[in-house]
Amino acid sequence: MRLSGECALARRVVWHAQTGSTNADAAALAEAGAPEGCVVLADHQTAGRGRLGRSWSSPPGTGIYASVLFRPTPRVARMLTIAAGVAVAEAIENVAGLGPVLKWPNDVYLGGPPQSGRKVAGILAEAGLSGGETWVVVGFGINVLPGSLPHELAARATSLDAELGRPVERGELLAACLVRLAERYGDLTEGRCPDVLDAWRLRAMATFGRAVEWDDDGVVKTGVVRNIGDEGGLIVDTGSGAATVVSGDVRWL
Repeated sequence: MRLSGECALARRVVWHAQTGSTNADAAALAEAGAPEGCVVLADHQTAGRGRLGRSWSSPPGTGIYASVLFRPTPRVARMLTIAAGVAVAEAIENVAGLGPVLKWPNDVYLGGPPQSGRKVAGILAEAGLSGGETWVVVGFGINVLPGSLPHELAARATSLDAELGRPVERGELLAACLVRLAERYGDLTEGRCPDVLDAWRLRAMATFGRAVEWDDDGVVKTGVVRNIGDEGGLIVDTGSGAATVVSGDVRWL
């Protein structure tokens, strides 16, 4: 695959035919002092993972499995998952012509009819500290071919090729993701965080007004999603007022 020389995230690319997890590989590079912008790619992951320890199906030759190393300020770090969701959605729209919808905190779905409304991509951000400096690895997985989906997920997930009825070139889509991610990261670092938030909200409007539940110190709470806050947390209206959910397992009802 060929990446644009204009993309700041294409200066160092590590590619594996097979690896356990691109996020784990990128984290190891971060600990070893690798510079910001390193990209780790794999054609096949044997231990791909999503949030909260969940597995991410990553069979060979069927999807995009990529992780990018950042060394951001604390405020920018908090917004990286939001920015990555916007970037991946924009890249899918630009390359495939589909209209992705974002669901907090890290899921990319395809909109309603004629699209299936199923999940097509996910984001996983993981942070660490090395040499007194914070690093963040942002991983993203995109289902491109139908073979990327295990049978048990077929009712909840989809692939770009299945939605379109035609092939999507993985290299082109990957390059678009990295370009858009670099641009959205630039928005965060250059003080244009409101632009990223507005872009995320626009793609998440279909989820506003939906009921959710989540665990808060062992107590299950419920409410209705209103918006996301300026720090990227999910704002939920409850019977006792507004609550902001910043982490944990949100279950959409």
